[in-house]
Amino acid sequence: MRYWGMILLATVGTAILLGLGVWQVQRLAWKTDILAQIERKILAPAIDIPAEVTAASHDLLPVRGTGSYIGEETVRVLVSQKIYGAGYRLINAFELRDGRKIMVDRGFTSVRAALPAVPKGTGQVTGNLQWPQEIDSFTPDNDLAANIWFARDVAKLSAHLQTEPILLVLRNSSFADDLARPLPKMSGNIPNDHLNYALTWFSLALIWLGMSGYFLYRSRNSKT
Repeated sequence: MRYWGMILLATVGTAILLGLGVWQVQRLAWKTDILAQIERKILAPAIDIPAEVTAASHDLLPVRGTGSYIGEETVRVLVSQKIYGAGYRLINAFELRDGRKIMVDRGFTSVRAALPAVPKGTGQVTGNLQWPQEIDSFTPDNDLAANIWFARDVAKLSAHLQTEPILLVLRNSSFADDLARPLPKMSGNIPNDHLNYALTWFSLALIWLGMSGYFLYRSRNSKT
């Protein structure tokens, strides 16, 4: 009975682990399709910023706008980039030609570098509208005295900079004097680790099967 019980355990355990691996392969196909849809949406031709903008309808919408940066304050949002290290996202108020005031996430600068000046004059900015969800229970309170923020909270940022709650994350612009490095939204920023998970489950299935075979072999030989 013990021998057949071990066979049953080996079969059920291997089947479960293989099933989890197959499920992750299915999740990989689903996630890859979702990321491709997001990529197509992000990289679609930019349009003029709509007169009425809502997060529900216009998140990730590729847009362009012509106008000028206004005000001297640059909000610094502390971030860490794998390639560039620790630094800040720089966010400024921007006045469009029609008089509307929005915000532009100009991009990244290192904590070790001097703060890039706000670009002067009139120019065009192109990017994607975003309402990032970056706040959780571990997010510290913003240090307004030091002008260091820890999340891009569009509502709070717009109240602080006295603009509409619209954030354009820059992809490129005609402001040649802007030294910030744009950090546009890309689908590659979204993790897709299902292949690694699948390989892990399949590897565990192989190990389980191998160990089960070894114990069955030992058990059978011990009876002879």
